Amino acid sequence: MNGKKRADIKIGAEVEIVLKKDQKSGILTKGIVKDILTNSQIHPHGIKVRLLGGEVGRVKKIL
Repeated sequence: MNGKKRADIKIGAEVEIVLKKDQKSGILTKGIVKDILTNSQIHPHGIKVRLLGGEVGRVKKIL
């Protein structure tokens, strides 16, 4: 599943996100969702989340 629909992402889910600094390279960071930051139901670039480690980025893959 991709991370474009807010309903697909749950707190505690394992996801891969792309950090702001990694957007050009496309490097993904794996982690557990702590907070969902995007309010809209759908976002074309992925729903923005905060991971347990504090990293903030857009979900590219739900594991």
